[in-house]
Amino acid sequence: MIEIPIWEKSNLTIEEAAVYSGIGRNKLRELTENETCTFVLWIGTKRLIKRRKFDEFIDKAYSL
Repeated sequence: MIEIPIWEKSNLTIEEAAVYSGIGRNKLRELTENETCTFVLWIGTKRLIKRRKFDEFIDKAYSL
């Protein structure tokens, strides 16, 4: 299996997004539960984080 670096992936799992951002998994789950969340991609019951949108969200955020 080919290992792709996190910073090159377009979508991240919750665990990868937690490592990537330093934000806890529980907080990420809480943020992505909101229907207005622009950086979550639902595939059935699995949620992925759209990395570029997530970066934009973090850049604009003051606190979480």
